[in-house]
Amino acid sequence: MGVPVKELIEGRQAERFGLSLIAGERGLDREVTTSRIQKPGLLLTGLLEELHPDRLQIFGAAEIGYLNSLEVENIEDVLKFLARPGIPAIVVTRDLEPPAFLVEMCRTREIPLFKTIYTSSVLIEGITKYLEERLAPSTTLHGVLTDVLGVGILIIGKSGIGKSECALDLVSRGYRLVSDDIVIVKKMPPSVLFGTSSDLIRYHMEIRGLGILNIKDLYGITAIREKKQMDLVVELVKWEIEVEYDRLGFEENTYNILGVDLPYLKVPVSPGRSVATIVEVAARNQILKIMGHHSAKALERELDNAMKGFRK
Repeated sequence: MGVPVKELIEGRQAERFGLSLIAGERGLDREVTTSRIQKPGLLLTGLLEELHPDRLQIFGAAEIGYLNSLEVENIEDVLKFLARPGIPAIVVTRDLEPPAFLVEMCRTREIPLFKTIYTSSVLIEGITKYLEERLAPSTTLHGVLTDVLGVGILIIGKSGIGKSECALDLVSRGYRLVSDDIVIVKKMPPSVLFGTSSDLIRYHMEIRGLGILNIKDLYGITAIREKKQMDLVVELVKWEIEVEYDRLGFEENTYNILGVDLPYLKVPVSPGRSVATIVEVAARNQILKIMGHHSAKALERELDNAMKGFRK
C-alpha cells in the first residue's frame, strides 16, 4: 500500500511542500511506497546500479546545472534511467527551471515532474517525515487515549465499563483528550507508537445520558490534542470478589500493539472507586519509573534490609 503522488499537492501538503506540477499529469496516480528519497547525482554519471526506482527523485542545483551543461547528443543517454519502471515522481528544488528535454521526457513517459521554491534539504526533511507517517504500520483500537501529565494513556475495556466517563473526569481536571471510542495507532521508527483520532469524530466524546459532546467547544483548545505518543495501557475491568488483583505492583506486565510492548495495568472498577484518580496516579507513577524510581521495588528492598537486620 503506497501514497498516491497526487496527495503531495492536495490539502495541507499543497502549502507544506509548495509543489507545482510541470509535466506528467497522467502519472499522478503513481504511488510512493517508501519514505526514502534519492538525489540522482550518481545516476546522471551512468551508475545505474545506484538507482532506487521506488523513491522520489530530487533534482537540486547540482543536478540541474549538470544537465544544462550537457551537449544535446548526450542528454538521452544521461537520462536513460528515467526509462526504468516504477519511478514515482521527480521534484526540482530552489524554484529552478527544469531543462526542456527533462520536461518533454517526463511528459512522454508520464512521470510527474514538480517544481518547488524550497531547498533540497528542507524538502527532503519535510517529505520524509510525511511519508514516514503515512506509510507507517497502523491499526485501530477500541478505547480512549488521553494525555495525563505528558503521559499518553490508552484506556481500554468492555463497552459500558466507564472509559469515556473516566476520560471526561480527567479532562475536567485539566488533562487532555486525544481520541474517544476509536484510536488510530501508528508505529513510527524505531518502535514508537502514536495515537490519534479519525477526522470524523475528532474532539468528540460519547457519554451515556448526555449524548455526543464536543470537548474542544466545552473546555477549550487546551483540553485536546491531535496526536500523542502512547506510554501506558490501562484496562478497566469489572470488580469480581473471587478474582485476585495485583496489590503490590511488583509485576511488570505489558500490552503488545504492533509488536511494541507497553506497560500495562488492569484496574478493577466498582461503585465509589475514583477511576480517574487511579489513572492520574498511574501516570505519576509511570513518570517516576521512567526516571528510575520504582516505589514497590524500593519498598521491597527496604523490607529485605529490615529483615536482614532483624535476623542479626
